[in-house]
Amino acid sequence: MVKLWGMNKSLKAETLKFIELNNFDQLTAVQSEVLKYTCKNSDLIALSKTGTGKTHAYLIPIMEMINPKSDKTQVLISLPTRELAYQVNQNCLLMKEVYPDLRIQLLAGGTDKKRSLTKLENVPHIVIGTPGRIKDLFDANALRVDFVQMFVIDEADMTLEYGFLEDIDAVFSRMVKDPEVLCFSATFPQELNNFVKKYLNNPKIIKVEDKKRDPRIVHVLVNCKHKSYKEKAYDILKGINPYVCLIFANSKDEADETYEYLTEKGIKALLLHGGLDSRTRQKAIKDLQAKKYSYVVASDVASRGIDIDGISHVISMGLPKQLQFYTHRAGRTGRNEKNGTCYLLYKEEDIPSIKQLNKKGINFIAKDYKKGKWVETNNPTKKKEIKIDVEEKQIVKTLYRKNEKVKPNYKKKKNREVEKIKRKKRRAFIQAKIKEERIERYKQKAKKAS
Repeated sequence: MVKLWGMNKSLKAETLKFIELNNFDQLTAVQSEVLKYTCKNSDLIALSKTGTGKTHAYLIPIMEMINPKSDKTQVLISLPTRELAYQVNQNCLLMKEVYPDLRIQLLAGGTDKKRSLTKLENVPHIVIGTPGRIKDLFDANALRVDFVQMFVIDEADMTLEYGFLEDIDAVFSRMVKDPEVLCFSATFPQELNNFVKKYLNNPKIIKVEDKKRDPRIVHVLVNCKHKSYKEKAYDILKGINPYVCLIFANSKDEADETYEYLTEKGIKALLLHGGLDSRTRQKAIKDLQAKKYSYVVASDVASRGIDIDGISHVISMGLPKQLQFYTHRAGRTGRNEKNGTCYLLYKEEDIPSIKQLNKKGINFIAKDYKKGKWVETNNPTKKKEIKIDVEEKQIVKTLYRKNEKVKPNYKKKKNREVEKIKRKKRRAFIQAKIKEERIERYKQKAKKAS
């Protein structure tokens, strides 16, 4: 029996069957919270960390409201990348096991446009796609949104980052009926406010801190020093035994170079970034899901929403341009209550940004892999302890006495006291040396005597 946290209403039998098909024994906090407010024509903004079940937080309400007997498009789901669209489409296909007559249409870059237009003649109940692709078909009058009851904008912050809000704006502006709008995001940038004010009607804001499911990730700083990121990445790969390790580059070119370098070193790796054609990217995702590779070199296109079970390690080759993307990279591991390790390869210029992440609650340890073992190194986020010996403490205390009345020749007097402290230390040092030499002479005599 599925546990419904805080739910005061019963779900349809079809919805419960869909939940069971997903092997959920209980709903996550964000799923339960969203269910409280959806299907009431109430707009909603749900903020929750990566890996807390946001996708099913809107798929379950869709199951509650969908009517497969209708000949109208009832749900529109927008995602910023084709990989995310494909993934959500795969999750939606389980709905067809509950509703065999349900029609689901995927609209994402790389699909044949003419073929998609033909398919849309059988009006889909659910449309899943990237903003640009949805707008193209909407402009071509191949997609009608007059009767859309629910409009889902997933990864809203990423949609903004990629500049896709204009495409969504174009579709929204010509809708006859105002649908229920659900925005899902890991963060809520200030720039989203204008869009929310324009299209969402007094939205309910849900911010879920799902402590029970917080990923257990260890963050490790690795100093590259004179080495390049790809060289250092190769070095530390010798010190880990991953189930799946994601290696993040900051650009397509860097990803290509790292992939080629690791391949030359004999490491069988998979390459995944936005510069690959659609077919290659899809094959890469399928190979990754099939656990055919243990090492994946990727750009940030794979760091958001791609849910691959079993990613045990993440290597970030430097920090991304948008600092918050580091947490999205790290969030690929430590999912489903499993442990994960994220290695951040850094250089001197990265230290100020690392300290920012530290202030936001990411606790780093500093290590390096040397001579076949991991060793602790200097941690740039920790303040260095200044060791002051007894003599220096006495000198400081002498020079900076509080509440001391200034008398004639007080500087000379303090200098004499400081010199006295120094002489005392020198005498102690000489006495210690004499003692060491005496002990050494005794040892030598003992050896000769034996």
